[in-house]
Amino acid sequence: MNKFNNDCECMRMPTIGEVAPEFGANTTNGYINFPQDYRGKWVIFFSHPGDFTPVCTTEFMTLQSMMDEFRALNTELLGLSVDSNASHIAWIQAIKHDINFQGWKDMEIEFPVVADNTGMVARKYGMIHDAAGNTDTVRAVFIIDPRGIVRTIMYYPKAIGRNITEIKRILIALQTSDAFRVATPAEWIPGDDVIVPAPGTAKEARTCSKSGNGRNWFLVFKHISPDMILNKITNRKMIGNEKKKTKKK
Repeated sequence: MNKFNNDCECMRMPTIGEVAPEFGANTTNGYINFPQDYRGKWVIFFSHPGDFTPVCTTEFMTLQSMMDEFRALNTELLGLSVDSNASHIAWIQAIKHDINFQGWKDMEIEFPVVADNTGMVARKYGMIHDAAGNTDTVRAVFIIDPRGIVRTIMYYPKAIGRNITEIKRILIALQTSDAFRVATPAEWIPGDDVIVPAPGTAKEARTCSKSGNGRNWFLVFKHISPDMILNKITNRKMIGNEKKKTKKK
């Protein structure tokens, strides 16, 4: 039986391109009004199944280790589970004093974690999937842009930890697409060619064909260097050459 009030069952989860649902809530860093308090910044808003759980602990520590990289991309992290604020704080303290993962220890989790023990916020965002267990949240990820618009939604099952480097790659791709008005092909990372918008008229298609693209007028690439991307989307060189970079623990 669902422990939450079923009055919120009828809520429709947001989809890509829509405004992120508003809420006010206590967090481990104080009270927030979302997304108003984050206007002008990108946000990675994610849910975890529960405090004091092993996979979630590894995710939190990985996110914290990359927090400066996200902030260099004008991005804040915001977590949530259907636990109380007291539980969140106790878990964060346990991570700091008791956990050693991948060589990280004495780690302070600095990003806020939303207390949602009624499940109201989780329901608004479709973070609770009844078939997967209706008393806690799945591993949902929402990437929300500086205007408060949902740009990416990802779901992971409870037993599988998220690839935080992939989440960062998507964030950079979104920012690159916005900044240069391009699309990114499969497997794209900074330094790879991007895709320019396809011609919108037959005349533009003919012009494109004459320029040497021939039958491939609908798939045209151009190069944007990692430095150009960095100069456009951040003031600090935190992205680096992602193609050659290996994740350091």
